[in-house]
Amino acid sequence: MIAIGLLQTDSVLPHLQVVHGDYPAMFRQVLEQTGLSFEMSVFDVEHGCYPADLDECDGYVITGSRMSVYDDEPWIKELGSFVQELDKQQKKLVGICFGHQLVAHVLGGKTQASNKGWGVGCHNSRLLTTVAKNLPGVDEFSLLSSHKDQVSELPPNADLIASNAFCEIAAMRIEDHILTFQGHPEFTPAYSKALLDMRRELLGEETYRRGVQSLQQSLDRVTVAAWMIRFIEGNL
Repeated sequence: MIAIGLLQTDSVLPHLQVVHGDYPAMFRQVLEQTGLSFEMSVFDVEHGCYPADLDECDGYVITGSRMSVYDDEPWIKELGSFVQELDKQQKKLVGICFGHQLVAHVLGGKTQASNKGWGVGCHNSRLLTTVAKNLPGVDEFSLLSSHKDQVSELPPNADLIASNAFCEIAAMRIEDHILTFQGHPEFTPAYSKALLDMRRELLGEETYRRGVQSLQQSLDRVTVAAWMIRFIEGNL
């Protein structure tokens, strides 16, 4: 059984936690739906909690966050240094949304606010490379998104493995130890709808409407969660 370390970079807002739970619960739920064996430890890196030893876990997952990776926050810089050490030691790492962007930001790529504005709702991504074709199951995948930043330049040694109409760098892989996705396998349509409702005025009516309509589409969140576990196992 693999040991996954969840590096938590944010918390669900209290009034939404009542219905949807916090991010660790969301990740645990979708990972359990794969039927694959794992155990998960949570490290609240936003408040300085890290494993005592890198080998405490077989691999790590960085969650999403409402923050931007380029914000001048000490905890973001500390997490960036941790990512660099994971990369140096070729320790397995999966980045989701903020995690995807942070990997690019600290390993020589670039993350910035998109001139397209907010990406919300369900986004359908196509797998692009032979690296990605080795991922079992599908040639396309659909995940829920909620972001205004995007990776605009890949880090050196990174392969672009998935793209969609809104986000060109929707997923990337660095050698055999880092795998990242812009979308959220842990999000459910109900939680995405709650975020859309909360940000309706910020998003504007057209973006809000399109986002809500897209929630009717089928998702590949469990498939992507299985990829995450298999990647950490070394079985991709």
